[in-house]
Amino acid sequence: MEKYPELRGKYPEFVYRGYDIEKSKNETKVIYHFEIPGLSEFDPYWIFPGNAEKTDKFLLDNMVFNLGMAELISYWKIACPPRVRILCGGLDVRQAAWWKKLYFNGLGEFFYVNSINADSDSFMKLISEGAEKSCESDAGCSGGVLIPVGGGKDSAVTIELLSKYGGRRVAYVINSRGATEATVKTAGLDAYRVKRTLDKRMLELNAQGFLNGHTPFSAIVAFSSLISASIAGLRYVALSNESSANEATVSGSSVNHQYSKSFEFENDFVNYEKEYIGSGIRYFSFLRPLSEYQIAGLFSEFTAYHDVFRSCNAGSKTDSWCGRCPKCLFVFLIMSPHISHERLIGIFGRDMTDDKAMLEDFKKLTGLLPEKPFECVGSRNEINFAVCEAIKGFGNDELPFLFDYYKNTELYRKYSAMKNPYEDYYNEENLLEPEFEQILRSALTGADK
Repeated sequence: MEKYPELRGKYPEFVYRGYDIEKSKNETKVIYHFEIPGLSEFDPYWIFPGNAEKTDKFLLDNMVFNLGMAELISYWKIACPPRVRILCGGLDVRQAAWWKKLYFNGLGEFFYVNSINADSDSFMKLISEGAEKSCESDAGCSGGVLIPVGGGKDSAVTIELLSKYGGRRVAYVINSRGATEATVKTAGLDAYRVKRTLDKRMLELNAQGFLNGHTPFSAIVAFSSLISASIAGLRYVALSNESSANEATVSGSSVNHQYSKSFEFENDFVNYEKEYIGSGIRYFSFLRPLSEYQIAGLFSEFTAYHDVFRSCNAGSKTDSWCGRCPKCLFVFLIMSPHISHERLIGIFGRDMTDDKAMLEDFKKLTGLLPEKPFECVGSRNEINFAVCEAIKGFGNDELPFLFDYYKNTELYRKYSAMKNPYEDYYNEENLLEPEFEQILRSALTGADK
């Protein structure tokens, strides 16, 4: 892409100048200072509720610095400068390599969609000019779990299953919206609500045609959750990322829309936190052993959430399902074996499986086309099994358009003849500690009922 080398030549440097931490009795405000010299300065900020005075000041400074490292990529991608100068902290060689790996893989979709042939080594040179941060502190948290809530089915499942956990449960909400608040209210949980802003100058540059695209947002969730858990006095952060997030979005490539939800990132993050931050907070995904197919089955039992959950990006501003995007279609399909067709139509407001305009998205989701939608959706295998199970549920009744189309494909003949492996699936590649694993296994076997 011509714009990529042109912008890199015109704006060769990105600078992470620093941050201000403003503490008050009721909140902590963090203001970051980034710059692309010759183009613009950027000063996004976060607001964390609560008094941070009990958090070790060196630990807080370290956590804030690292959150800034995760934030900067959103501003770097505007022009993709080849040099990134870090003036407010030091990085050793392995740290710099860790961040470059996150940036490169987390920007896989960005590079792919913008037709940028980036090289994992030369796309960025990290130059740190500040002092290295102390990593000998501990948050001193005794227990309790922070549960990031986005308003979808996955976090609702985590919340409900962790009702068996003996400690305190607190919902973690970034930039509250209707679905997250409805989930928190339905669950009856206390919530730790933070505010994250985007600098309006970035949005203005995007509108002017500078580079834009997907960034690894879940890495921001990870680093910000350390600060939040520390201030709230909680020991654990329990994500709701499943094993399906490990699958590449584009077949035969490493491009993964969900890279920062993958186990690879989770494991990398935990190791990085231990070596370079040392908060003592345990970060893991509670649903990592499961597939989206299983999570949908568990969610089907929690009927109180069925009318309040939302996962549609297109409808996020109006807190609705648009009913016409690949994410809506995926959720409809993956829940089809578990919830009646009529009830799903009631939830989504329309029957997407009877809409010919959804055929291309359907092909992408099932693997009839090689590129999955760039959304947080399940694996191709489990979607195919879900569709086969849904078709079976119609018996001799007339099938809606997409299911009728699918029944005449080789995929249907293949998957309908196979045993569904997701009915008793459990991925051992996870970071659950014994007490949490016991809760999850009991839920799968029904032993907790």
